[in-house]
Amino acid sequence: MRLQSVHHIAIICADYTRSKTFYTDVLGLQVIREVYREERDSWKLDLALDGQYIIELFSFPDPPARVSRPEAAGLRHLAFAVADIDSAVATLQQKGVTTEPIRIDPHTQQRFTFFADPDGLPLELYEVESRP
Repeated sequence: MRLQSVHHIAIICADYTRSKTFYTDVLGLQVIREVYREERDSWKLDLALDGQYIIELFSFPDPPARVSRPEAAGLRHLAFAVADIDSAVATLQQKGVTTEPIRIDPHTQQRFTFFADPDGLPLELYEVESRP
């Protein structure tokens, strides 16, 4: 078996409208398709970043909370690459999103920071060189 890439990440949210606004208006992901699945009383929103499909956002009635801190087993966080972390942090803060102080990865010397989505899912900004 040879894996080619990550196809998508699925996220279940507690408040669909709030999370849809966060991922589209705050983070700037593009809507590919949005489907209401009546049999499940559930919305499914497919989102893209830079034209690449990456996130499925789901709603379900009364989903149970998932422990994510302190360092619970399971998915730790979702990281987004940015070319200018200072600008990205400023944009998030202008939109009311609190970020942790910017740190430096001791192994790569790259700068990064964490913030959370509306359900407390840990998200990361990781500064990388911009693509040509």
